[in-house]
Amino acid sequence: MPADRFKVEVEGRSLELSNLDKVLFPQAGFTKGEVIDYYTRIAPVLLPHLRDRALTRIRFPNGVDGGSFFEKNAPAATPGWVRTENLPAPGSSKGRETIDYVVCDELPTLVWLANLAALELHTPQWKIGAHPDVMVVDLDPGAPAALKQCCQVALLMRDRLVADGVEAYPKTSGKKGMQLCCPIAGTQDADVVSGYARRIAQELEHEHPKLIVSKMAKNLRPGKVFIDWSQNNAAKTTVAPYSLRAQPVPAVSTPLTWDEVQAGAAGKRPATRPYTAAEVLRRVAKQGDLLAPLLDGGPELPAR
Repeated sequence: MPADRFKVEVEGRSLELSNLDKVLFPQAGFTKGEVIDYYTRIAPVLLPHLRDRALTRIRFPNGVDGGSFFEKNAPAATPGWVRTENLPAPGSSKGRETIDYVVCDELPTLVWLANLAALELHTPQWKIGAHPDVMVVDLDPGAPAALKQCCQVALLMRDRLVADGVEAYPKTSGKKGMQLCCPIAGTQDADVVSGYARRIAQELEHEHPKLIVSKMAKNLRPGKVFIDWSQNNAAKTTVAPYSLRAQPVPAVSTPLTWDEVQAGAAGKRPATRPYTAAEVLRRVAKQGDLLAPLLDGGPELPAR
């Protein structure tokens, strides 16, 4: 076996790891070995959010400064022990009717994916064969608006959702924006969930027209926060909590407390820069999984 490859056992599964010294985040000198280490250590809180969900990966074989590609289909050399599910592929760019998706239910699969430089992990809002059990709205700032304004909109949206009995849990996107994740009953289809999210976004836009936009046209976004309600569409996925992001540093989509969002709305952290892998590991050691309530289900969304 070449010197840059070696076999490991992970929970009884045999894997071959390679090129662990390869730098995937050049600005930070963060290597593939460190990516694997991060995903191994964050697995206890990450895996519950991936379990039973079709996984889309964004792979960066030459690091974040090199090329990348989306991967939905299980690659040809997928080990036999990796769970795959053949599922319909709405919106497939290659015109496929179905795709053999990877499902990341266990640590060996997560380590295998990290070794493939699958830095970003994205999931739909529903488990396989089920209706959406999470509603997600993406808050995307149009410059000069930034994360500070996203936090302001997040607070407005939280209060509006609470009026309907819907709890929202915030996280950073790991890039310039953030998301609100809401546990729901899993009894309504994606069109209902997307329609509800759109209705709330339009209400808030009407009430705060200088801060919020609900339409997708990019020419409307400068200086405002776009509430992207379409994340609940059947063809959409959202970056998973605790996933790395392809940024100059190993940034992470990071769950937040509402106190932190309040501080961000006032211009303090988290409005300054993304949280990194090392910071997120420390946060989880102290706080646990702030998004654990998403795993417990929630209410049905109100009818119009």
